[in-house]
Order: sequence, then C-alpha cells, then structure tokens
Amino acid sequence: MRVPEWARKSANVLFCLVAVVGIGWSGKEIWQVLSARHQIDEACAGLVPAGRVLALSPAGGTITHRDADEGTVQLDGLADGEDCEIFSTEAGEKSGSHSGERWFFTGAMGSVAQESPFTPEDPSDDLLDPAGPYSAHVYPEQPLGGGIAGTVGDTAVTVHLPCARGRLDGRPVGTLWASAGLTESESPFTERGQLTGHDRSVLAETAVTTANRLAERAGCADRLPDAPDDIPALPEGPTPAVEADGTCAWYRSAGLAEGGESADQVLESRADPRAWDERCALVLSARRASAVWATRGDGLDSVYAPDRPGRYFAAFHTYSGDAARNVRLRSTAASDTPVDAEPGEAGRDTEEPVWWASSVCAGKPRVHTLTLSSAYARVAAPAYERIFRTYVDDQARRHGCTGIAFPAKASFRADR
Repeated sequence: MRVPEWARKSANVLFCLVAVVGIGWSGKEIWQVLSARHQIDEACAGLVPAGRVLALSPAGGTITHRDADEGTVQLDGLADGEDCEIFSTEAGEKSGSHSGERWFFTGAMGSVAQESPFTPEDPSDDLLDPAGPYSAHVYPEQPLGGGIAGTVGDTAVTVHLPCARGRLDGRPVGTLWASAGLTESESPFTERGQLTGHDRSVLAETAVTTANRLAERAGCADRLPDAPDDIPALPEGPTPAVEADGTCAWYRSAGLAEGGESADQVLESRADPRAWDERCALVLSARRASAVWATRGDGLDSVYAPDRPGRYFAAFHTYSGDAARNVRLRSTAASDTPVDAEPGEAGRDTEEPVWWASSVCAGKPRVHTLTLSSAYARVAAPAYERIFRTYVDDQARRHGCTGIAFPAKASFRADR
C-alpha cells in the first residue's frame, strides 16, 4: 500500500525532531533545522524533499531562498517548468561571498511536452577547452541506471517519468521531468570539477522524489523506483575514437575513426535504451585539426586555423518519444528563423551546418541531429553525408526503427 504524501512528510518532520533532540541539539539548532525546511518547502512548493537538500555538502548554516517569482515554484506554471533556488551561509563562507550567503541548489520540474525545445549544439560552440577558465575538465553526461530514465552530469541529476493520463494546469503532460543540482562545478564542494559521491547520490534521490511528488500532483499512475546506490563518478573525456564502446561505438565499428582527416577523439556516454537524448560527439585533437586545416582549409575565406582543442567537431543526438516532438535545430537566441526538426521529415537548417533525420522506433518518433562546427563544416561537410547516414542506420538497427527520413545528399555542402 502506498503511503500518502502528507503522512510521509509528517513522519519525516517527526523523525527529524526526535533525531535532533536525541543528539542533544539546543533549541536554537532545532529552530534552525525547522526554519531551513520551511524555507525549502516554501520555495519549492513542497515538491522537493527538504531533508535531502539539507544533506548536501553546501547546505550548512542559515538556509534561505530567492524571494521572487522566478526562482520559486509557482503551482499554476508547473506544466511549462518551474524551479526553486536555495541559498546557504555555508556556501557563502566557503566561496568567499561578500553577501555572506550563496546560491547553491536548484530544483526544477515540469512537463517534457510543454518545456522549451531541445536544441543540439550550435556550430559556434566549444565542446572542450582544457586550458579555459570554465572547463578544465570535460565530463559527458552518463545514464543514471537503476531502471530509471535519467542522466547524471557534473553538477546535476535529471530524471523522466512517463505519465500517459496525467494533467498539469489543465493540460496533458505525457512525460514529466525533474532535476536537482548544485549551481556550479568548480565550487569548493566538488572534486575535479564534478560532484562528490555523496552529493551525487543525494541529488539522485532528490530528483527521483521530486518527480514522484509531481506525478502525485498530476494524477499519474506510475512512480519511479528508488535511485540506485553508489552512482559512479563520471569518466573524463575526450577519449580515443578507436576505443569507443558507448554511444560512439558505431563510429569505431564502421572503421570511420581510421582516416587521416577523420575525428580521432570522442565524447560519449554509456548506451542506455531509456535515454531520451542519446549523444555522441566526434572531436578532432589539436594536431589532427591543424593537419586538416593545412590540407583543406588554408586559403579558404573565413576559415581560420583552429586555435584551441574542440574547435573542429561533429555532434550527434537522438531524441526519443516526447523529446523528439520538441526539437529545434537552433535556439531562438541564435537564429531569427529557427527550424523545428519535425518527426517524419528530414532536412537542414536554413543558415548553419545542422541537419536532422527521423525514424519511428516501437511506434514512437525519433529525431536524429548532426551539428558540425562552423570552420569544420567548410572543409568536411560533404564527407558527413555518409557518416550521418551510418549513425542513423546504426540507431535503426539497434532499436528496430523503420520509416527513416534522411536529408538530401545535396544539402551536405560546404558553401554555407
């Protein structure tokens, strides 16, 4: 029998009080804990488990929340996505904040069908820059596991929960999502730019509980199981393409990594059939990119020698289910005329080297995308017609997909 949510919350508060009295805490300390729980419940509308947030490494001292509509959960906006932002004096002290406190946690939730479109990488992005101030380490997201559709990143855990008949704000939700994360990867509470094992586990529990509470509010029939224990640290990338054994294994298996002008590194994740966004990025090392530029790019207008790692890349995504119905090739901030990647169709962005194909797998749509970095597209776009087709065919073979729509060969041009 499922225990009602109100009963679980009451029991949790009671256990908290018993625990703090049992270890001899003073009245002031008890009040501080209860005040912190109230702050989190108020900011997150009771959807995020306050006790789990307080177990995070930066959650010491006085807890407060952002006092604004943006940064606090509004119950009438859940379908479109809401978030809550939590501050602590512990995080402020450790980071040297002048205000004495610092934003350390974000809980977010919503409906996949109603949230902002999924967008693949932009051709101007830097996938990695080991010498840069913001990405000393590159950790591709990995699947959460444990029978849950979820991802673990360097700062956050996100989960999806199917909800065929649920409704939020009077609208059907299809699939719910929930995320729990620390605000930055380089804080004093992380290790080599990623979450500690303790915080990884706590955030996974927090995301799962948030999704289940949202499911209860939406009237969903299903719930996620408990988050897995001992979630492993993220492996650092990029790794040699000839060793790819996850979401980029298709590239190695097809022998595409052996060419002198091909990408020689990959950013990949473990393969997971529950993934709503399966990713593989091919990256040219600094030496390989410089050689390609010298052979193909030198002399072309506006094609400059790559000045740092990750400037030449090809990024692939496969979006599944509800996510596949909500894919835009470029964000509205990057394009005045964004192109929606419609399931059942295929094509190319009107301005940039971003393509999409589509298929149907087990009766559900899938959208496959390819982004080439701007300079790399000028020297390699024609070759990627074959590589993109190999990627889509591998997806179809592994997942039993049919109805493949693929962009025209003529669209893989290097002139735009």
